[in-house]
Amino acid sequence: MHEVMAGYVERGDVPGIVTLVSRRGEVHVDAIGQTAVGGAATVENEPMRRDTIFRIASMTKPITAAATMILVEECKLRLDEPVDRLLPELANRQVLKRLDGPLDETVPAKRPITVRDLLTFLMGFGFTMELFAGDYPIMKAMNEQQLAIGPNPPPMPPDEYMRRLATMPLIYQPGERWLYHTGSDVLGVLIARASGQRFETFLRERIFEPLGMKDTGFSVPAATLDRLAACYQVNPKTRALEVFDDPSASKWSQLPAFPSGGGGLVSTVDDYLAFGQMMLNRGKHRNERILSRPSVELMTTDQLTLDQKVGSFLPDSRGWGFGVSMVNKRDDLAAVPGRFGWDGGYGTSWSSDPKEEMVAILMTQRLWDSPSPPGVYRDFWTLAYQAIDD
Repeated sequence: MHEVMAGYVERGDVPGIVTLVSRRGEVHVDAIGQTAVGGAATVENEPMRRDTIFRIASMTKPITAAATMILVEECKLRLDEPVDRLLPELANRQVLKRLDGPLDETVPAKRPITVRDLLTFLMGFGFTMELFAGDYPIMKAMNEQQLAIGPNPPPMPPDEYMRRLATMPLIYQPGERWLYHTGSDVLGVLIARASGQRFETFLRERIFEPLGMKDTGFSVPAATLDRLAACYQVNPKTRALEVFDDPSASKWSQLPAFPSGGGGLVSTVDDYLAFGQMMLNRGKHRNERILSRPSVELMTTDQLTLDQKVGSFLPDSRGWGFGVSMVNKRDDLAAVPGRFGWDGGYGTSWSSDPKEEMVAILMTQRLWDSPSPPGVYRDFWTLAYQAIDD
């Protein structure tokens, strides 16, 4: 693994990488390369370290789902309850007659949106490959209202986010189609309203502090900003790495207006290992129980039908539970049925595998430039599984 991962750094594909593989109590961590290369105001040649902080993007989604299930267990939320009580902005929805139609050509939603719909991305609003590929009025409106998925979290406070979302028709009927991302951002608002706490406070008190995830949050304190890796994107013309977020002037140096449940967190490999191990242990890590065993089993069970997956970027061999994807079919070396986890579009990846009793995490900071996982992801997972020798 070290040799192949180092090749990605030496070729300039990524400035640095931290990998972690944990199996049956044995943990291997490897830090390769630098936290910053040319173009970042951050001091160059600073080596990647085990405690380097990364923007984990969509690896925020599993944590948001776990927080939701804490409130379900406390009966403050119910899976099949309409969200109208706490999210009145989403009541009485209208649905587009057709994807390419004008925004005022709608029909009433056949039923309300539920908490389950948000967890499973079946709320009727979100993103598919089809949306990105076409010039649709709904996509234009989402961009204008700053509701479209992208590398930057929404710039407005939660209540304003919900107000803008309320002006949009749903793209599909609730429960009809898997549409990525938006459900997790809405869950962040729902968690805050159901708990009576700020979303970031709830996560800190109920998940991060109990698990010892001291470097995980929606911002990086000044005292630890020197451990935040620079984040890069690829110039589509030159293919060179360009700075997307410089730690010296990082968007993550202060709390955001909108703490995004879909992609706003930063973390380290050891912090995320604590979360991944908790999920692998069915809700408990060391002496701390975060969730019940049945909750984790529910979260990691495929909730989608084949019809609901139409048009999504989930492969046929993968399903979606609550905030995580899972392997349903053995079609690759690393495709062990029951393995679950998710990736982050800034260059991170995590899975927990109950059968192999393994947690593995990859952390880089280069934005995806294609819907397909980068080669470094595919090679990391192949290498993690080929190392199994029993």
